[in-house]
Amino acid sequence: MPLKFKSILFSIIFIFCSFSAVSQSDKSTVKAQFALGINKPSASGFVNNFEAKSVNFPSINLGVQYMFKPKLGAKLDFGYNRFSNLNDTPEFKINYTRLNAQLVYDATSIFSFLPQQMGTFVHAGPGYTTIKPLGNYTQNDTSFLNAMAGIEFHYGISDKLSVYFDASYILGFGKDFNPVSSGLGSFNGNMLTLTIGASISLSGCQYCD
Repeated sequence: MPLKFKSILFSIIFIFCSFSAVSQSDKSTVKAQFALGINKPSASGFVNNFEAKSVNFPSINLGVQYMFKPKLGAKLDFGYNRFSNLNDTPEFKINYTRLNAQLVYDATSIFSFLPQQMGTFVHAGPGYTTIKPLGNYTQNDTSFLNAMAGIEFHYGISDKLSVYFDASYILGFGKDFNPVSSGLGSFNGNMLTLTIGASISLSGCQYCD
């Protein structure tokens, strides 16, 4: 994992600890989230003849969420994804890392037909993506802005812990690249991620009574 993204991870952990220290009395104000799953990059993000598998592992998401109003909040989250070539296409592996700042909306009341112990959140916001090809194409790094949106379904396990499923789509704003000089093994498209994770409430859990 690139050094600068390790620094970002340490920053997220620092924020996590800071919120933990000051917000213990506010119910469900602060949450730490960890998730693992799969990803599918868009075919349009590759040059001709390059194609990724439909399902790739892993996708790892780490984040801190802060609800500054009962239904509205924000989160800072880091994502690490890896995908590789489809069989019978040129061989490659790519590390896709991102950092996003997102608004979060508690949409539980809209999904009132779900069981009482479930909560639903939608999230969206801008971010920054870094692409690191591996193997024969390590010189073809690229970075670009992104916009991410998704929905999470949480199920309360205890007053501090919920498990959740997240479906997110990341829209990339990468520029077209020259397939001869820099395109092979690189990627500038969109990505779908599906992850399952745990949300730890540092200040309580409103879904786990």
